This record gives sequence, C-alpha cells and structure tokens, in this order.
Amino acid sequence: MEDFQKYNYETSAELLALCEREFLTVSELALRREQLISGKTANEIFERMRTYYKTMRESIRNGLKISSPSPSGLSGGDAQKLLNYADGGNALLGVDLTRLMAYAYAVLETNAQFGRIVATPTAGSAGIVPACLVLLEESRGIDETRLTQALFTASGIGVLIASKAFVAGAQGGCQAEVGSASALAAAAVTELLGGSAAQVCNAATFALINSLGLVCDPIGGFVEIPCVSRNGMFAVHAYLAANLALAGISPRVDLDDAIFAMRDVGRRMPVELRETSRGGLAISPGACRLCKRD
Repeated sequence: MEDFQKYNYETSAELLALCEREFLTVSELALRREQLISGKTANEIFERMRTYYKTMRESIRNGLKISSPSPSGLSGGDAQKLLNYADGGNALLGVDLTRLMAYAYAVLETNAQFGRIVATPTAGSAGIVPACLVLLEESRGIDETRLTQALFTASGIGVLIASKAFVAGAQGGCQAEVGSASALAAAAVTELLGGSAAQVCNAATFALINSLGLVCDPIGGFVEIPCVSRNGMFAVHAYLAANLALAGISPRVDLDDAIFAMRDVGRRMPVELRETSRGGLAISPGACRLCKRD
C-alpha cells in the first residue's frame, strides 16, 4: 500500500506534482500506478495496452468497409462516404480533418454491427480516441509503441474523471461520454506531440469545459443517432483542445474544476436527458417516424 501511495493521485494538482517530483510524463506515471495496482510487470501491462490499440485500429478498418445498414437501419456506410469525400480533394479544411471524422464514424458503425471495439471510456464514445491516434499514425508516421504509450496518458486522465465524476451517459449525459472521451484523446495527442504534463491537463480541461451540458438522447435507445456523428465531431473537438494547449494557452481553470463542473451539470440534468430516450432528439417527430412510433 505504501508503494501504491507513492504513485497514486486524486486530483490533477497531485498528478502534476508527482510528474514534477518523479520526473515522469503522465503516461509514465499512469503505467507505474497500474503496475502497483495489478502486480503485473510494466511489459505485461504495456503489451496488453498494445493489443487494445491494435483492436482500435482494426475497428476503424472494419468500419470503413461497411456499406450495409445496421440491424436498426439507423447507421451504416457513412464512414465510407466520409473517407471517399476526404480523398476526393474537396474536403473543407483539408483531408485530415475529414478522415479523422471518418475514422470515428467507422468505430461506431462497427459497434452498431456487433463488431469488436474498445470502450474508451464507453461504447457510445469509442470512436474518438482511436480516430485521433490512428490519424497521427498515418499522417505523422508515429509508431505503434508511442501510440500505445499515449493510451496510458489517456488512462491517467481517465482515472481522475471516473473517480470524481462519471463517464456514462445514464449518469451525466453525453458530456460524460463524448466529453470525457475527447478529454482523453486531447490529453493523449498533446503528450504525443511533445506537450508537458501541465499542457496535457490543459488539453483535457479545454475538451471538458467546452462540452458541458451535452445531453444523451439516443433515438430508439440505440447507440447510433446522434452518437455516430457526435463521435466524428468530437474527435475534431479533441484536436482543437490539444491545439489550444500546445499553443501555450491556459483555460484559466484547472482540470479538477472542469471535472467538478461536469459532475455538477450532470447531477442537475433531468433523467429524460440521460440516456433514457425520453427527451431531446429521441422524442422529436422525425425520431418517432424513424422508430415507427406514434
């Protein structure tokens, strides 16, 4: 227990203090913490994480091949359309942004057709982290080992969010799902691109404070509409948050404040807007027609 406490943290302030004292990155700290919790070697843990990254990459590749509708008929084939549009030379703001969205779409479309994904942190937000990392692998030539290391950065931030707030839409709305996922992705991208531990936390903070209040209102109760498009758009959100942090901009509040705010907003959110499909987009006339309801 004494060894565990050496690398344990409950706030972002404690995380940053540990990184500074031990001369560690966020990913290195997260890996050491996991070693002490699990009793496994660093190599065992790292290779397990590598399998998660490979699964994420495969879920994108599989999703990009989907052209048929999901069993619900609510999704399928849009990742492929986005990829084709990206490669057609007319994509707004460049190819990479549209490919990023396509990759996030692909994971959610894979999930909707019962393919294998990695919940990061949930199935409903599983496209954001993979999309952000796989695009960097392709566009910047970042190798698999460094990308796997970045997943520890994400997990290091995830520990804070999950322990102080929530990551499930049923508890805190979609801000808890895609908001948290974009925070994990922004943190991972920031460290990958040379950001400090403080910048990693700033990136996660930007992602969270700019997704506050997002409701969870899936049509028909399926993790498809608007979940698929939210993953695509919040992958971009994660990159924007990383950009802000890497530019040296401060959110003026710390990550603990952002997590506090997300928890507070989630607790105030009515149950109809927390994954019950009893409010918001889920009860709109068009949604009712899609689900063949009166």
